[in-house]
Amino acid sequence: MTNVFLPDSSSTSTPPLRYAILVAGGSGLRMGADRPKQFLLLHGEPVLLHTLRRFADPALGVVQTIVVLPADQLAYWQALAAEYADTPPHTVVAGGETRWASVKAGLAALPAAPPTGALVAVHDGVRPLVPTSVVEATYTAAAVHQAAAAAVPPKDSVRMLAAAGSSPLDRRRLRLMQTPQTFDLDLLRRAYRLPELPTFTDDASVVDDLHPVQLVEGDYRNLKITTPEDLLLAEALLV
Repeated sequence: MTNVFLPDSSSTSTPPLRYAILVAGGSGLRMGADRPKQFLLLHGEPVLLHTLRRFADPALGVVQTIVVLPADQLAYWQALAAEYADTPPHTVVAGGETRWASVKAGLAALPAAPPTGALVAVHDGVRPLVPTSVVEATYTAAAVHQAAAAAVPPKDSVRMLAAAGSSPLDRRRLRLMQTPQTFDLDLLRRAYRLPELPTFTDDASVVDDLHPVQLVEGDYRNLKITTPEDLLLAEALLV
C-alpha cells in the first residue's frame, strides 16, 4: 500500500458512476444483545439505517446501494426498515459464510455491464458514523488510483510478539484500516474471481495482489460497533 492520498479539491471533472455495498453480517455475540448488532438501536433507530443514510447523501451521488445480510436476517430487516418512512432506497441480498463471500454476493447484485470506470465502495454496515467527507475522499482517490481505502494512524504504541518476547514497531509507518474501501468496479470483480485465502481481512487485502491500494485519511469517529462500549461511544458522538 502507498502513502496517504489527499484529493485535489480543485478538480472539476464529473465523477464516474458510483455504487456502494454495505456488508452487515454480524451476529452480535460480543454485544451480549438479543439481536444482531446492525439492528441495535442508536438514538432510537437501527445502526444499519444510520449507515445507509450516510451513503444516501445526495452530495455523494451514489446510484445504487446494496445491503448484504445473512439469509435468515433478510425478512427481519425488511420489516424493520418498513417501520421508518425515510429509509433510503436500497437492494437487499443474502450474503455467504464469510465476509469475502458476502462482498462477492454484493458485487453480483450490481449491473453486469456498468460504464467503464464505475466505482464501488464497500463499507461495514456497523460503521454508522463515517463522515461524508471520508466517503467522498475514497471515491475521489479510487477514480484516480483504482483502489483506495480509509485509514488512521494508531494512537498507542505497538509491539510485535515473538517467541523471545516482543519488540516495538514504528507507529508512524502503521495505519489502522477502516471502511469504506473503494475500487474500480471491474478491478474488484477481477479480484473476487480469485480463490478466497485466510489472509483476506478486508477488501484491500483481496485486491493487493492485483493492484496497489491508495490510503486516504480516515476519521477516528468512524468506529466499528462490536461491543457495548462502542455503542455507548456512538451514542455520544452522534449529534
